[in-house]
Amino acid sequence: MTLRLTTFAAPSRFYALAGALVPWCWAATLLLGAAGLYTGFAIAPTDFQQGDAYRIIFIHVPAAWMSMLIYLIMAFWAAVGWMMNTRMAAMYARALAPTGALFTFIALWTGALWGKPTWGTWWVWDARLTSEFILLLMYGGYIALTEAIDDPKRAANAGALLALVGVVNVPIIYFSVRWWNTLHQGSSISMTSAPKMVATMLTAMLLMTLCFWAYSFAVAFTRARAIVLEQESDTEWVRALTRAESKA
Repeated sequence: MTLRLTTFAAPSRFYALAGALVPWCWAATLLLGAAGLYTGFAIAPTDFQQGDAYRIIFIHVPAAWMSMLIYLIMAFWAAVGWMMNTRMAAMYARALAPTGALFTFIALWTGALWGKPTWGTWWVWDARLTSEFILLLMYGGYIALTEAIDDPKRAANAGALLALVGVVNVPIIYFSVRWWNTLHQGSSISMTSAPKMVATMLTAMLLMTLCFWAYSFAVAFTRARAIVLEQESDTEWVRALTRAESKA
């Protein structure tokens, strides 16, 4: 079989590929998570200003990164499904949304745990925190909208429109600490300058980021397979799969 960009646009092929990749993604999640947590909480030195409270960044920062990245990927696949009438793209966008919402919640929650000892307050309505909270609302709105409409095509198109509108919030989150005078500190890692942290801290953060990447693939693939079975239940390949699994 010749592989093309559209090879796995067929739900049956995507279902098989995702099923093969899920165990590997879970294995990578466990290994990278163990290495990242050990490096961040046992090897990385104590910060001279914040003490050990800073270690929450090894969960907070990767979660915040993933919350924005997953939203962009979700909006991309939702748009592809809408413009090209591709069912699998729309189903994958729907599968990504709960994972993105989870990482957004984790970013907000760990940010509060970090903010209390560092800033003396659990929450402030500054630009970074407020725009991240709006991102959580956008995820919730997308999930609620796509689940409220019974027709899959109409649900996918309505969700795509909402997702694309919400994309404008992502650069606001990222650049908010540059555009406005916020309580939230600036970025410690930049594509244009050297990292502002020691090597062990950076290693721990990157390991946890890769861990969250692998986790996102694992749960999104698993959820997408369930959505495929739900929306393709009337097709012959799903009936054949169900018969084969019942005999096994």
